[in-house]
Amino acid sequence: MKQKKQLLMLVVLLLILVVVGYFYFDSDKPVVTTDAGSAAQNYHLLAVDTLDIHTDAVEKARRTDYKSSGRNIFSRDLPIPPPPQGPHYDKNHPAPPPPPPPPPPEKKVSPLPVKYFGYGTIPNGTARVAFFSDSDNEVIVVKEGELLMNRFRILKIGNANLDYEEVSSGLRGTAILEEQAGPPSA
Repeated sequence: MKQKKQLLMLVVLLLILVVVGYFYFDSDKPVVTTDAGSAAQNYHLLAVDTLDIHTDAVEKARRTDYKSSGRNIFSRDLPIPPPPQGPHYDKNHPAPPPPPPPPPPEKKVSPLPVKYFGYGTIPNGTARVAFFSDSDNEVIVVKEGELLMNRFRILKIGNANLDYEEVSSGLRGTAILEEQAGPPSA
């Protein structure tokens, strides 16, 4: 009985193979395309006065020289203004130099989005671990050198504070150990 089922399956698969081969290799059927005849009938040539190369325009373009205005086109900074000129300008006493540009604003590290509430040590090793709690009061445990929330690398865990680095900017910051309020005494 098992051999009959296998033979029947073989015949069905061969039949499917023949049908697929017939449709795949059948070259007598025309290929379905868009109507190319109408596109060829509606084609109009461009109006061109002469087919000669415009050598005078090419020579004029070759003779031109680029003259810079003094501005760097790849920078957003404005160019330095030219020195003042005129009858009231004295060459012996030039105008004072322009004031220096303001210093760039200081970048500050983002504060940790979680609360640092404790630390501990691993009994078999020397690595310290820090305990954090988020807004849902879930505890997050992170070792020194690991990432916290894929944004902050914990550098050093101390007794009273924690040093961290923001991975995206490389800026460093410190988080202070926050004491937990104890239960009310009776």
